[in-house]
Amino acid sequence: MSFFGLLSHPRHSALLGAALFLVAGTAHAQLTSSNSSHDSAVSSSTDYLSNYLPLTDSSSAEAALPGNPAGHGAAGGGPYDNKPRAGNFSRWTFEAGAGFNAPIGNDIPYITWGGNFTVGGGYRLSQRFSVMGEYQFIFDKLPGAFVAAGGGQNGNAHIQSITAAPAFDLFPKSTNDIYLVGGGGWYHKSTNFTIQVCCDFYGYPVNVTTNSFSSDQWGGSIGFGLTHRLGGVYGDGTMKLFAEVRYLFINTPPFSEPNGLGTTGLIPVTLGVRF
Repeated sequence: MSFFGLLSHPRHSALLGAALFLVAGTAHAQLTSSNSSHDSAVSSSTDYLSNYLPLTDSSSAEAALPGNPAGHGAAGGGPYDNKPRAGNFSRWTFEAGAGFNAPIGNDIPYITWGGNFTVGGGYRLSQRFSVMGEYQFIFDKLPGAFVAAGGGQNGNAHIQSITAAPAFDLFPKSTNDIYLVGGGGWYHKSTNFTIQVCCDFYGYPVNVTTNSFSSDQWGGSIGFGLTHRLGGVYGDGTMKLFAEVRYLFINTPPFSEPNGLGTTGLIPVTLGVRF
């Protein structure tokens, strides 16, 4: 029987119409469901972006892109040495360090090895040049022969100073830098001879000063140092480790004077932090 013959029969036509109606209904339902799912996904994505990426304009969207360096902030935020601090505050610098020192030349019979610590603060005048104001305290012992000649059993020498120390950085924007440093200022040196007597309230020996003299004079230093910048993926940390060595010269009165030990030359080595 032909297709048109089927359509001519009333029962067959009714069955064919019902089948076509079911097929059309199923297709429409699937299309509606697909559109609803797509709209739901778009709506969810829009809500996610609005909640977690609140981009208000094209510049904000561009800054958030992973490939845009502006999204990470400027690596050289400070005006001089990659410090991410704004304004004139980035020009200020501070330091603290400690180390040891050794006598040099003709001073070896009059002073021994000892320790020192330094604190200071200063201002960067340019990318390479800065000036620090420093306070340093040096504490050394005296050689046994010199102590005996002074009428004591033990002895020490203390040197305090307040100086200006200009510094010149050779590679100011590098993670590892070399700098030259020097300067001068006021130095106070005291030399003390002591003996032990018995005893304090708890029965321990007590050091008593038998002879002491001091002097105030000008002095200076010159040397160099190394720094290593800490922190930051881009090497833009504000803190540096430093190690430096200097030659220190103090023009103390000669030993014949009652208030000094003559010129003093030392080599202080200092390790510390600068920021």
